Amino acid sequence: MNAPIYIAILILLEMALGIAPKADRVTWTLENLPVWIGIVWIGLTYRRFPLSQLLLILLTAHSVVLAVGGFYTYAKVPLGFWMQDWFGFERNHYDRIGHFWQGFAPAVLVRELLLRKARMPKTLWLPATTIMFCIGFSAIFEMFEWLTVVIGGSASDDYLGTQGDKWDAHWDMFYCAIGASIAMLGLSRLHDRSLAANSGGPPEDARPKFPGSAT
Repeated sequence: MNAPIYIAILILLEMALGIAPKADRVTWTLENLPVWIGIVWIGLTYRRFPLSQLLLILLTAHSVVLAVGGFYTYAKVPLGFWMQDWFGFERNHYDRIGHFWQGFAPAVLVRELLLRKARMPKTLWLPATTIMFCIGFSAIFEMFEWLTVVIGGSASDDYLGTQGDKWDAHWDMFYCAIGASIAMLGLSRLHDRSLAANSGGPPEDARPKFPGSAT
């Protein structure tokens, strides 16, 4: 999958789910805004900074999660209701899936930027920095949600999707951290191979090294 294919898939998805979303237009816009930003960013940069195939696949999957959440609002996505029935949950947990992906896919993006732009060595600082960056971004996102409450009051309820859970922001950041950690533990070697295929060179050793060790 290359960038133009990614962009085409996402534009078609946004068009299909944007014709008559079940969410109000303000909520739909806020939920889909990250996808639109991603489409524009990749469209402007893919020739001089082509992303790895693994990253493009993950970003596409993450965008689908966001688009579906924006179509229904996160508290009303059918998958979340099915999970309630299957596992006996007290609430619709689709937003937990969304925040898991908020760490899972962006972690690979951050790792790619750190390796390619910052030239960060593959010590244990690489996954640690990546995970901390994702958690920090999640915290900033929760502050943005808090700001929407200050500005919009009860009108922002559909966007927040807290469903009465006073610990919702904490759970959101926790699931983001889990997603980023799993990505670093499970995808680092695959990401290195994808980067090598992208550059045409052989894969480098993906095993993390302790800080201060030779690279």
